[in-house]
Amino acid sequence: MSAEKDFAARVRGAFVGGMSGAVSIAAHALAGGAAPGQASAVLLLAAAAAVGLLAAGTRLPIVGVLAAGQVVGHGVLSLDTGHVHVPGAGMLAAHTAAIVVAALLVRGAEHGCRVGLTAVRRASVPPFAPAPVAVPGWTPVAHHPRVRRGLLVAAGLGTRGPPHTV
Repeated sequence: MSAEKDFAARVRGAFVGGMSGAVSIAAHALAGGAAPGQASAVLLLAAAAAVGLLAAGTRLPIVGVLAAGQVVGHGVLSLDTGHVHVPGAGMLAAHTAAIVVAALLVRGAEHGCRVGLTAVRRASVPPFAPAPVAVPGWTPVAHHPRVRRGLLVAAGLGTRGPPHTV
């Protein structure tokens, strides 16, 4: 995966995770649910992070990931208030509308991020690349030693010691 696609996937994951948690709270409150307590807020944050990781790591449709996030978010928020039941028509409508709105917002944010990154890349100065230096090519040189090999071998056979003082 290229760096640009990897960054876009991370941005998508952050947007989907954040929107999943925020819209889950808003839809739940709009449909008559209570404000989340401390424990459910922490659980909802963990669920939103998991949904964001799922959205960043795969190319699943955003609507499906957001729907899973809404189901998990509703479950977490329902556990805190003690009204674990099958959601009513108003709650389902609020969560469904939240999924659609969040999907549109995430797609718009992804597109805006790509446009912004493209503008920054075009406006930025390219990295410094020094001009190539002309280097002369390698030419083989034939080596013909002036001393015979026999002399070189004979020169190392004598004894050697420290200089003698007179």
